[in-house]
Amino acid sequence: MPNEPSQQLPPSKGEAGRKSRLWIPGLIIAVAAVGVAAIQYCQIAELMPPSDTFLAKFVIIALSLILLFLWFVLLGPATRSLRTRVGAITVVVALGVLGTIRIENVSGNIWPKLRFRWTPHADETLARPSTEALDAAVNLSETTPEDYPEFLGPGRRAALDNVHLARDWSAQPPRKLWRQPIGAGWSSFAIVGHFAVTQEQRGEEELITCYDVDNGKLQWAQATPVRFSATIAGIGPRATPTIHEGKVYSMGAEGHLHCLDGATGKVIWMQNVVADNDAKVPQWGKSCSPLIYENMVIVSAGGPGGRSLVAYDKQTGKRIWGGGGDASSYSSPTLFNLGGQLQIVIVNEKVVTAHDPADGHILWHHPWPDSATASPNVAQPIAVGEDRVLLTKGYGIGSALCQIEHGADGWRVDQVWRTKNLKTKFTNAVVRDRFAYGLDEGILSCVEIATGKRRWKEGRYDHGQVLLVDDLLLVQSEKGDVALVEATPDAYRELTRFSAVSGQSWNCPALSGRRLLVRSEEEAACYELPLASP
Repeated sequence: MPNEPSQQLPPSKGEAGRKSRLWIPGLIIAVAAVGVAAIQYCQIAELMPPSDTFLAKFVIIALSLILLFLWFVLLGPATRSLRTRVGAITVVVALGVLGTIRIENVSGNIWPKLRFRWTPHADETLARPSTEALDAAVNLSETTPEDYPEFLGPGRRAALDNVHLARDWSAQPPRKLWRQPIGAGWSSFAIVGHFAVTQEQRGEEELITCYDVDNGKLQWAQATPVRFSATIAGIGPRATPTIHEGKVYSMGAEGHLHCLDGATGKVIWMQNVVADNDAKVPQWGKSCSPLIYENMVIVSAGGPGGRSLVAYDKQTGKRIWGGGGDASSYSSPTLFNLGGQLQIVIVNEKVVTAHDPADGHILWHHPWPDSATASPNVAQPIAVGEDRVLLTKGYGIGSALCQIEHGADGWRVDQVWRTKNLKTKFTNAVVRDRFAYGLDEGILSCVEIATGKRRWKEGRYDHGQVLLVDDLLLVQSEKGDVALVEATPDAYRELTRFSAVSGQSWNCPALSGRRLLVRSEEEAACYELPLASP
C-alpha cells in the first residue's frame, strides 16, 4: 500500500492554553527591568539612598523570580510531570540553602555577608582574656597634650590642631607598630599616654579592654556577661570609653555604665542605665559615649518623665539629675557654648535637645528630622561659631543649619537652611573654616556652611569615618583603608592611602600624636604616621 501522509493530532486544549501564555514571562522580565532602571535613576539623581535602592532592587528581582517560578510550575509549556519535578527540586534546594546559610552582617548599603550557619562568628574564636591585670603598671592619670581621651577626641570635634602630618607618604610610609585580631564591636579607642581603651565582644562576654599602644599587648580586661547582636547592626558594644582622672567610664550595648580603675580595670561602680531610668534598649543597641562634666558623668538614657538625659556622680554612680523625656537614638552628649551659655546638646530619636548642665532641664529643642519618616539619628551635632548648630544624618534626609538665639522670651531655634547635599549615615562631619566635610552616603563631600551648597563630591569610601587633622582629612573607609585627603573647598584631592585593617569598619579612627589607632569588627592596628618637617 502506498504510504499515506501521517496525520498530526491537533494540540489539546490545555497544551494550546499553556503555549498561548508564553507572553507572561516576557512581561514579568520587562516590568522588572523597567523597575530596576527606575530605581537606578533615583539613586543616581540622589532621590533615594543607596541602601533603599538596594532593598528595592532586591524586592523587585526576588518577586520576579517567584512569579517566573509560579508561572513555570502552574502554566509553563512543559509536561505536568516535568513541571512538578522541577518545582519540587527548586523548593528543596531553596530550603536547603536557607537552612545552611546565614547573614553574618551587612554593609552600610545593606549588602549582606553570607556564612555557613555552622561557621562561628570571628569573636567566638578568640580566647577569653584574663581579667587579672598584668604586672606592668598602667597609668591613665598622667596626661599629655597628645592624648585622645574620649569619643572623637578632645572636645568631641573629630578635629586635631596640634598634629601636622606629612602630605607625601611615598618617601616615608606609615610604619606598622602592630596589627592583631580583636573582638567584635563598633567602639573606637580612647588614648592617654601609652595606653588605649576600647570595648569589644568575645563570645558571651562584653569587654572593656586596655592595650599598650606601643606593642598592642592587652593590659587588663573587664567582662560583663552580655552579648548584643543584630543582623543589620552587627555584634558587640558600640560606644567609645572615656578616660578621665585615671578612671575609665564606658557604656555597653545594653546600657551597663561602668566606672573602672584605670590601673587595673577593676569595677568602682556600675549602673544599668536602662533599668534605672525605665528606658528601652534601642533597636541597634546603646551607643552613648559618656561625657564628663565637673563631678558628673552624663549619658543618654532615653527614659520618660525627665529621664532622657541623666547625670551620675562620677565617684559613686549616684544619680544627680535627669532631664527630658525623649527616647535615645545613637549619638552622644556634647558640651557647647551657645548664646553665651554652656549647654549639653544631644540628638535623640526624633528631636535635638539642649540641657542646662547644672540640673538637666531643657533649654531648647528642635525636631530632627522634621518629617514623619522615622530613621536612626547617629551623627553628632556640630557647633558652628557661638550661635549655630549643624545637624547631619543619612537615610535620604541630609543636613540642616540651625540658628540658636536667647532673648527676653527664652531660647529660639530657627532653621537657616536644609539640604540633601550632606547625608551622613554612621559617620560624623567635620568643620574647617567655612566648610563642612563628610561622607555623603559613602562619598566624600564638601559643603559651604553659610548656604548649604555643595562644592564637590568625589571619592568613594562607603560608610567609613572622617578625622580632621589640621588641614588634612584622615578618611577611614568601611573596608579598612585609610586615605589622606586635602581639606579644601577648591577640589577633591586624595594624596595617598593604605590598607590598615581587614574586616568591616564603622569604627572611628583615633590619633595620638603620630600614632594612629584603627579597628574594625575583626582587627585592630596601630601605625606611626609621617609628620611634616618643622
